[in-house]
Amino acid sequence: MVTFPPCKINLGLQVIAKELDGYHSISTCFYPLPFEDALEILPAPEMKFTQSGIAIPGKVDENICLKAYHMVAADHKLPPVHIHLHKVIPTGAGLGGGSADGAYTLRLLNEVFALNLRKDQLEGYARKLGSDCAFFLQDSPMIGTGRGDKLGPVSALLKGKFVRLFKPAVHISTAVAYSKIVPKKNKESIVEILSGPMTQWKHRLKNDFEESVFVEHPVIEKFKNELYASGAIYASMSGSGSAVFGIYDEDKPANLFIKACWSGWV
Repeated sequence: MVTFPPCKINLGLQVIAKELDGYHSISTCFYPLPFEDALEILPAPEMKFTQSGIAIPGKVDENICLKAYHMVAADHKLPPVHIHLHKVIPTGAGLGGGSADGAYTLRLLNEVFALNLRKDQLEGYARKLGSDCAFFLQDSPMIGTGRGDKLGPVSALLKGKFVRLFKPAVHISTAVAYSKIVPKKNKESIVEILSGPMTQWKHRLKNDFEESVFVEHPVIEKFKNELYASGAIYASMSGSGSAVFGIYDEDKPANLFIKACWSGWV
């Protein structure tokens, strides 16, 4: 059985506090885009994981898809499977591709083996895999708070808009990005900002990671500025970077210095 894990972008990302356990409290809007990996899981004589497309950093046996399988197999008698992941979503980009792959592994295992796991049970597994994995069980935009795993509904804010997504040749570690950020409190809420006109987002809807990431990687800020110069209503870095996106009213030619890795109507 095959499924297609999507990416996400962040509409605003506030890092509010660092907790005693070392994790950070955030507020953001996760927004899914149909820029997808491909994931296949089939019963097999022996456990096997294969991968194609974009290379994934790290050891193969530490891949999040395998972690998801072993997590579920610890509670349910699963036979061996062959997992094949075709990677399209760039890594180190702030697009949540790895989290999506892990969450969709949970979904696929539940379907392939008719485990009949409830959504809250799948979310329990997802939260153990990663802070934003639970989002990829929702199939709709969500406001994320806490570590990003406390989710609430939000309207389809970008419906009818055209989005261009770019990935500079920079890989950013989420852990490193968090280590350089200074949490800030008493901010205008993201929910309140998103309820206002999109034309105001440029000056109100911020990604807190941009301040430190742009200093270290000015090319990412250049991408963002190029998007505004090309007519974007709103442009931002996604997550902790390095991907940036622009939101437009129409699909008109844009005089940009690099080709989008994905673009389309939302």
